Amino acid sequence: MKHGPDQIALPLDWPQSEGDARFIVSEANRTAFEHFRKWSLWPVKSTILTGPRRSGRTLLARSFVERVGGRLLDDAEGRDEEELFHAWNQAQDSGSPLVMIADTVPPQWSPRLPDLKTRLAVTPVIRMELPDDALFTSLIQLFFADRGLHVAGDALRFMAERLHRDYWTAERAVEAIDRYAIAERARLSLPTIRRALIEAKLIGEAA
Repeated sequence: MKHGPDQIALPLDWPQSEGDARFIVSEANRTAFEHFRKWSLWPVKSTILTGPRRSGRTLLARSFVERVGGRLLDDAEGRDEEELFHAWNQAQDSGSPLVMIADTVPPQWSPRLPDLKTRLAVTPVIRMELPDDALFTSLIQLFFADRGLHVAGDALRFMAERLHRDYWTAERAVEAIDRYAIAERARLSLPTIRRALIEAKLIGEAA
């Protein structure tokens, strides 16, 4: 049985903030979410988190380290290798977990420092995927809500079915529609949304 997106994504024992409520769990990120919930079972007290930018990976990792007192290193593959080496060792010694966010992962990420390379080779890699249908629709709805806008279900379906499905496009589409509607003084009807997306070159004329 497939799960729908969970609007209240982070469990109650996680510190709650305005940002936490923005993390929506679906099949696209459920593996990562469950990995952090079960961190006591990690083989080493470090994890490499990867996936598309703007996917909520930093939000998830930050919420996790705030809860358990761990450490977060963003853009890990671009950091000083000695820093990463010592951070990895410290996590094992202290039991306080280290989360490294990276765009590339081993073996593509291949440090020059042999000791760091060895440690990364035994570090779990957790990937967040591109949004599925349910998450993509929920994100579009969330971005409209950020602007105080409500969009009808048929318009949401139209967008979800025709837009390129990635995190960045969901944001761009909502921004383009809002700007177009303001400029044209138009209500957010399906024809308005279609025209806005065509003008922004996010869908084709035939859509």
